Amino acid sequence: MDEVEVVVAHSERATLRVGDVFLKVDVDQARIDVEVEAMALAPVPTPEVLWRRPPVLAIAALPGATLGRLGGPSTGSPAEWAAAGAAIRKLHDAPLPERVGGAGRSIVALAAELDDECESLVANGVLPAGLVARNRQVAEAALRPWTPVFTHGDLQIAHVFVDGGEVTGIIDWSEAGQGDALYDLATFTLGHEERLDDVLAGYGTEVDLEVIRAWWSVRSLLVVRWLTEHGFDPFAPGCEVDVLRSRM
Repeated sequence: MDEVEVVVAHSERATLRVGDVFLKVDVDQARIDVEVEAMALAPVPTPEVLWRRPPVLAIAALPGATLGRLGGPSTGSPAEWAAAGAAIRKLHDAPLPERVGGAGRSIVALAAELDDECESLVANGVLPAGLVARNRQVAEAALRPWTPVFTHGDLQIAHVFVDGGEVTGIIDWSEAGQGDALYDLATFTLGHEERLDDVLAGYGTEVDLEVIRAWWSVRSLLVVRWLTEHGFDPFAPGCEVDVLRSRM
């Protein structure tokens, strides 16, 4: 091994890569507990857990590569995006875990959180009032009853690996639990709307596109301030603020 690669690092957690091993350091052991349990239950490929010594979890690297990143070009063939959609559907069809995940917050709680965040974004001059108001309007479609499924809860494009047209693994399960299926689909296609049809072709069932668009707005509104405060740039081209602007 030639070096230690910092994959992501902020005040809550950090992930390092050393050769073919990822080391996840998290001060909140509950998140690691959720991750390990979810990977054991999920009916899709997940990384091998090598060892665990709090606050560190060691997992094996996955073969293949992701289909792109938020703010960058998407890669992979339509068939690979469809394979990702099929894997997501397999997860959603699995028996429900006991835990309610991040994508399973109650409608009342989610609406309150969203309203508080919108008020803060405007009051602190983070985003223009008109942009926030328009996306809060779009977001309303997500605030409806849903049938809980087994969700990943943070299914960013960078968390799904493919190789040879097949999904080789899905990582970062700390938000997994019961939740809304369309939240996972929206998170995976955030910033890559042009790939949604390919994902849905693999997912294999009709979905409410208005709700997926609403979740794009919800997720972006809720994370802009957090990302800014933790050293990330949601204003970079193709990232969360551009997603919000696309709804105007």
